[in-house]
Amino acid sequence: MLNLNFHPAGRHFLQIPGPSPVPDRVLRAMSYPTIDHRGPEFGALGRKVLGGIKTVFKTRHPVVIYPASGTGAWEAALVNTLSAGDQVLMFETGHFATLWNKMATRLGLQPELLGLPGVQGWRHGVRADMIEERLRNDPAHTIKAVCVVHNETSTGVTSDIAAVRRAIDAARHPALLLVDTISGLASADYRHDEWGVDVSIGGSQKGLMLPPGISFNAVSPKALDASRTATLAKAFWAWDDILEMNQTGYWPYTPNTNLLYALSESLEMLQAEGLDNVFARHRRLAQACRTAVQAWGLEIQCADPKVYSPVLTGVMLPEGVDADKVRQVVYQNFNLSLGTGLGKVKGRMYRIGHLGECNDLTLLATLAGCEMGMHIAGVPLLGSGMSAAMDYLRGTASRADRLPAG
Repeated sequence: MLNLNFHPAGRHFLQIPGPSPVPDRVLRAMSYPTIDHRGPEFGALGRKVLGGIKTVFKTRHPVVIYPASGTGAWEAALVNTLSAGDQVLMFETGHFATLWNKMATRLGLQPELLGLPGVQGWRHGVRADMIEERLRNDPAHTIKAVCVVHNETSTGVTSDIAAVRRAIDAARHPALLLVDTISGLASADYRHDEWGVDVSIGGSQKGLMLPPGISFNAVSPKALDASRTATLAKAFWAWDDILEMNQTGYWPYTPNTNLLYALSESLEMLQAEGLDNVFARHRRLAQACRTAVQAWGLEIQCADPKVYSPVLTGVMLPEGVDADKVRQVVYQNFNLSLGTGLGKVKGRMYRIGHLGECNDLTLLATLAGCEMGMHIAGVPLLGSGMSAAMDYLRGTASRADRLPAG
C-alpha cells in the first residue's frame, strides 16, 4: 500500500536528471503574491524574463515562453513550422528522441528515424555524417526539418549540434534544424545563434532549477518565415499572437505568474555565477561522478567519452542485476531518488543527476548512497567509487583558501 506520509528525518536527495532540486530562493520567489497579469508590474516582469532567457539560449532572436511542459514546446516547434504530410528526419539517441518521433506521427507528419542499431544506438550521440548522407539523397528537398536531441536525458549523451548544422549546410539542404535542449539548457554549453539552430526547445525543471511548468521555443528568423506558411493546426501554441503581445511584456492568455517570478530569480542566480562558471561546475561534477562509476568497475551508459553528458551519468549494472530493484534499495534505505532506465535500457541501468543546484557535497552524498545501496543489494563492486570521487574533487578544488605550510 502506498504510504503518502513518507517523511523520514533529513532532506530528501532528489538526484534524478530532472526535475532537479529547487533552490530556497526560487521557492521564496514563487510565494510572492499573484499580481494583475495586465498591470504595469507584470509588464516589467515579462520584459525582464523575456530578455534574460535570451542570454541562456545565447540568441538575439525571440524566445517564446509557454505555461507547459517540454512536451508542449516540442509540439509548438512542430506545428508552427510544418504542414500536414511534411517529411521530417529524426535521429534516435534514446527514449526522448523516440517520443518526439511518436508525436510527429500523431500530428500527421511523416518522420524518418535514423540511428545506430539496437541498444548501441542509445550509447552514442547523433551521427552528423548519417544526416548529411541522407540529406544528399534528398535532391527534391522533401525533408522539411531535422530534429535532434542535444542532451539525451535517458542515456547521458550530449550530441554535437554544431556538427549537425555543418552536415545540413554541407548537403546544401534547406531543412530546418529543430533541437531539444530540455535537459541541456543552463547546464551544458548551448549556442542557438552560433550553431544555426532554427527552433531550440527548453524546459524549466532541469538546469534552470525551477519546478516543471514552463517551456521555451527559441526561434530563428528562418523559423519565423516558415511559420507564416505552415498549416498544421495551432491556436494556443501559435507564435504570432504571443510574440506580438510579448513586445510589451504580456501574453495573450493568463500566464503562470508565480513561475515567472521563479524564472526571474533563476536568471539572476545564473547571471551572478556566470554561465561559463555554471558549465565548468557541471563538467567537474560529471567527471567526479564518472570517476566513481569507473572505480566501482561498472560501465557508463554513454560509450563515447567525447559526448559524455555534464548533466547526468548512466550507470550500467552487471547482466542479471535488476537496476530498478537496486534503486528501490537505495531509496528505502537512504531517502535518495535515482533516475530509472527508460525504454530499451529499462532494468539495465540507473541514472545519477548532477545538475542545477548541485555541489561537491551534494554529489558525494549521492555517491555514498549509491555505493552503500549497491553493497546492500549484493552488486559486486571493484572498489570504492566514493573514495575515488573524493580524491578527484579534492585534487580539483580551489587552492586559494589553503592554509600556509608550517
